[in-house]
Amino acid sequence: MGTTNRRGTTWLESLGLLAVALMVAGPLLAWRRVLPGLPGFGLYAAGGLLALAVAASTLVASARKRPWGFGRALTLPAAMAFLLSMSGGFGAPRINDFTTDTADPPRLVRAASLPANHGRDMNYPAEWAALQAQCCADLRPARLALAPAGAFLLARKAAERMPGWEVVAVDEGGGTIEAVSTTPLFGFHDDVAIRVAPDGDGSRVDVRSKSRDGKGDLGANAERIRQYVAVVETTR
Repeated sequence: MGTTNRRGTTWLESLGLLAVALMVAGPLLAWRRVLPGLPGFGLYAAGGLLALAVAASTLVASARKRPWGFGRALTLPAAMAFLLSMSGGFGAPRINDFTTDTADPPRLVRAASLPANHGRDMNYPAEWAALQAQCCADLRPARLALAPAGAFLLARKAAERMPGWEVVAVDEGGGTIEAVSTTPLFGFHDDVAIRVAPDGDGSRVDVRSKSRDGKGDLGANAERIRQYVAVVETTR
């Protein structure tokens, strides 16, 4: 029995070290652009889930006053870090396209012509409007007390100030701006469309943010829209 317990403990120690290694390797390889973002995130997520399993076993062993070593001890902070990193996406629907106007979303025209989006449907799925409303009813356009021409200049300036954004298309006559947002760690590329239109005596700035990878986005696109709207409304 003692030999069996020792073998089980050694096996869990190895799994704990593997979990932490995957959690480090995935983001590191993606950050260095050795791996694309999605495989890098997949390694990180696999390591995180494994860390959770080993950490749970470690806590049970601790309650039973059984010894555990370095590999299993490492999984405790690793599992906590994984949960914290994923907490922003808890409860988020498995959609990856969000907008401030679900009835008439800004169009991703330039994005549709990029090789990375070849063959993809760049339309906003109408059935996602209800899913978006359940999690992100707070998403709204920026409303400015400026004529459309002035609002457009301000919207462009705000887009150029956004961290990780590259403005790739500007149509002042049509009131549209497109950008690509690149996440710093995994290097995910998300497409952003901005539309400026008259709104009473002022202007309305609508935004749309769509991921290129994955079926869900862990809340990233909605948060990007919130940040941009806040920047637009405070830019002078």
